[in-house]
Amino acid sequence: MDRRQLLIVATAFSALSLPACAPKAGSPPILKVGNQKGGTKSLMLAAGALEGAPYQIEWSEFPAAQPLLEAIGAGAVDLGAVGDAPFLFAYASGAKVRAVHASRGASGGGSTAILVRGNSGFAKVADLRGRRVATGRGSIGHYVLLARLAAAGLKPSEVTISFLSPGDAKAAFTSGDIDAWVTWGPYVHIAGRDDGARVLADGRGVLSGLGFEVANLDAIAKKRAQIADFLRRLSRAQRWSDTHKDAYAAVMAKETGLDLEIARLTVENGRGQPVPIDAGVIAEEQRVLDGFKAAGAIDTAPDIAPAFDVSFNAAVSP
Repeated sequence: MDRRQLLIVATAFSALSLPACAPKAGSPPILKVGNQKGGTKSLMLAAGALEGAPYQIEWSEFPAAQPLLEAIGAGAVDLGAVGDAPFLFAYASGAKVRAVHASRGASGGGSTAILVRGNSGFAKVADLRGRRVATGRGSIGHYVLLARLAAAGLKPSEVTISFLSPGDAKAAFTSGDIDAWVTWGPYVHIAGRDDGARVLADGRGVLSGLGFEVANLDAIAKKRAQIADFLRRLSRAQRWSDTHKDAYAAVMAKETGLDLEIARLTVENGRGQPVPIDAGVIAEEQRVLDGFKAAGAIDTAPDIAPAFDVSFNAAVSP
């Protein structure tokens, strides 16, 4: 990967703070949507899902779920898509956010992986005892790491965990400053191709595969009609993506700067289908939060039923 591509992947998606602005009199309302690389924006553009929307979309780009959730909680963004683990981590920390839409990924957790270099000699997760591992705090990678360590009989304290942004973790992995990297989506594929990384373990059987559109409480109250319409369009786009993977990948490559090969792999493994937020989903998510607590990553695991606003469930209907 040349320097330009590395900058695209590692740093070009740093959080963008857009100035707050109100629509002019007579102009359509504005819905502020946060986007992670290769995520909602690429999907909606590829599917043409926003054509005719009676509101404007103001997109902001973020490198990972944590800064996106911070922006949603602060009201800088109305809503955005994140994995279940970072949403629950933020909610348990007191963030004023709610999940308003759910989708389940095609890979069943396989798109999140513990990566090691191909020549490292690590054969199993237990081999990471005493080693340096990087991931994002409260991320789906963090959750997979904790679960896989526990299954291998290791405590989190038996490895050195560095909480890094995806760009910084990519650089540390490439340079050999860390022994393993727990990451997701396009980063998994890029590291495999360019750094000779191999998957030591992934999130299948550990992650629910659920992701959520998460909204700010004030936006739910003041922009309910726009959010409901956006979620209906998102659900249609997700169903469209299941049979239009090449078209989705082409737009993703154009929007993100990823090459088409990586975009195709990301679409194949990362696309999701809409599901209602029901009692089963909430029970799955309670187990995720309980897992964070059992590993000592959070102090308390509150009842998470209030974290979900099921009043938007009609948006997932065909």
